[in-house]
Amino acid sequence: MDATAQQYQKMIAQCRSLFEKKMADYGAAWRILRLQSLTDQIFIKAQRIRSLQINKTSKIDEGQNSEFIGIVNYAIMALIQLELGVVDQPDLDTNAALEQFDRQLQIIFELMQAKNHDYGEAWREMRVSSLTDLILQKLLRVKQIEDNQGKTMVSEGIDANYHDMVNYAIFAMIHLDAGTGK
Repeated sequence: MDATAQQYQKMIAQCRSLFEKKMADYGAAWRILRLQSLTDQIFIKAQRIRSLQINKTSKIDEGQNSEFIGIVNYAIMALIQLELGVVDQPDLDTNAALEQFDRQLQIIFELMQAKNHDYGEAWREMRVSSLTDLILQKLLRVKQIEDNQGKTMVSEGIDANYHDMVNYAIFAMIHLDAGTGK
């Protein structure tokens, strides 16, 4: 599992680097986005990945990996929004945003390690297309929970679904990086 942790951290570094660069370009403009808007952004990314997987061609010169990075970053933004709330004006500088980003990533990484232990790295036998479908399923769950004003009767909350989306996206990135995307 040490290999998994190293591969995972490599993918996280790509996601964090892009997040940091976008913070330099745009600041924390994303802080005004409501949770539903972030969910929809992730949905757009996941739908594009599925389209690329089915159609095998694209007219935009960005592949699956960049979309999976987008899913990771938008999901982490959503988790930050869940915790801090939505604001009317950006209120985080780059350092504060990166602290929040890193804190969320640590929670997600620890969850991955626990689940990876219990499931015996089953994700390694999964196809990228299956990971994409699971992300889409999680998105549909989140949309339903949002429609229910965040209430669930017996199911995990929105945050758990975002955690899983991040982990599925990172697993897909590891597969793509290793050429094992199946």
